[in-house]
Amino acid sequence: MDLRELTAFQTIIQEGTFSKAAAKLNYAQSTITNQIQRLEKELGIPLFKRGWEAELTPAGMIFAGEVDQLIQHWLQVKDQAKALEREEIGSLRVGTVEMLSHQVLPNVLRRFQEYKPRIACHFVVGNTQCLTARMLQNELDFAICGEPEDIARFYFEPLYEERITFIAAQDHPLAQGKGIRFEELLDYPVIVGGPSCLYHLRLARRLARSPKMPLLHTVSQISAIPGFVAQVPSVGAVLDSVPLPDGVVKLDAELQDEAIPVGLLHLRKDHYNSSFISLIAELVREELGNKRPNGF
Repeated sequence: MDLRELTAFQTIIQEGTFSKAAAKLNYAQSTITNQIQRLEKELGIPLFKRGWEAELTPAGMIFAGEVDQLIQHWLQVKDQAKALEREEIGSLRVGTVEMLSHQVLPNVLRRFQEYKPRIACHFVVGNTQCLTARMLQNELDFAICGEPEDIARFYFEPLYEERITFIAAQDHPLAQGKGIRFEELLDYPVIVGGPSCLYHLRLARRLARSPKMPLLHTVSQISAIPGFVAQVPSVGAVLDSVPLPDGVVKLDAELQDEAIPVGLLHLRKDHYNSSFISLIAELVREELGNKRPNGF
């Protein structure tokens, strides 16, 4: 069975006779007849009554009710196959937050190349604000980042949640404490990410509800904060996935209900998951699942 045979059958139904169908399709009538005979042989049923040019058998009537959907499905599969073939060669511009670039995306790229060896991936590392701006400028195909404050122009698919964690040197007075209140942290200088970081905004909202205001130092690269904390008497505010060097520990304190969703971000007008974008998203999910026991 092929598309030409289905189209011939459909056209006979529409035109009412074999001859009119042949004329519409620019075929000889014998070609139409041969196509219907092949179709009947493949199906194992007669579609037209013998002796009548275009009178359907009961089985033919049932098949006629399905042929439009069969042709539509055939064309959809053909289009998807062509789209997949086009995607086998090309490039993909991916925005990502810093932590994924260190611990997750190297493995994602390695595995992605096994499936799509001729697709070049270009990763841009930045915070959510930076990545959303670049998407609006058509510089990225999609991003894996936090949910932007202004979500109206984007489609966001959550993948996992980050949480804010407080850290200090292991000889810090709070290092051995249990159930430390947020206000206790503010008795010390606090080192946080830059003002455009998504989690910085969460901290700012929490600080606005506190009577204390600590001395705030900012470091634009969150993964560098543990190095500062190791040398400077202070408390660091990082994400839970940030790896800590020897001599720096997590404090038994956290913000309440301050989970930060991280996920796949598209411009809403371009929301279409090509096969390789869907593949990267699935590989990220799998890698995150593998990493969770170690800190994610």
